[in-house]
Amino acid sequence: MAEAAANPVVFFDITLAGEPLGKIKMELFQDVVPKTTENFRQFCTGESKSPQGQPQGYKGCRFHRVTMLILEQIKNFMIQGGDFLKGDGTGSVCIYQSRNFADENFKLRHDRPGLLSMAVSTFPRPALRQSGCTDAAMKNSGPDTNGSQFFITTAETGHLDGKHVVFGQVLDTDGSMDTVRKIENVRVKENDRPAMDIIIRYVQSLPRRDR
Repeated sequence: MAEAAANPVVFFDITLAGEPLGKIKMELFQDVVPKTTENFRQFCTGESKSPQGQPQGYKGCRFHRVTMLILEQIKNFMIQGGDFLKGDGTGSVCIYQSRNFADENFKLRHDRPGLLSMAVSTFPRPALRQSGCTDAAMKNSGPDTNGSQFFITTAETGHLDGKHVVFGQVLDTDGSMDTVRKIENVRVKENDRPAMDIIIRYVQSLPRRDR
């Protein structure tokens, strides 16, 4: 039997308010969720093209949401990005000739910090106060609406199991989780929006890695 291909590895070079913040290196679990990882990978490499034929992806994209809420005794939760269309969490696109694609599987759990998982876009709704919800004026698109948006966990978030697809992990061999923690601690405004721009300045694909 042929040996399984190693998983893709990518990294983000991050800036905060225009100043270098650090790098985030990530392994993509192609051996578990190949469709989901390929969608993310192509947005990293620029292989994906817009309807106008221009490269589209995460280069120049912002982290638009840094959620630090007390939910099931979880203070620190996640950092979210990937909306390179609108930059505010309402934009979505995927590489599969549609706005979004279905949840591939839920084999992997949100059982530790540093996991890469699919986020869904949001859209405005009348403000509705809900206990523990810091984004009360927005509504999630729902199941099977994966696109370009993603989040990185900053704590164990088991309440997301079966709802969001885990597809990668931060490789903390060169301070990558330190960069995640720096983003996590940026001051936020209303609806968890960072007070300063957190930008993915550069994206690169690295040699593949065996799990």
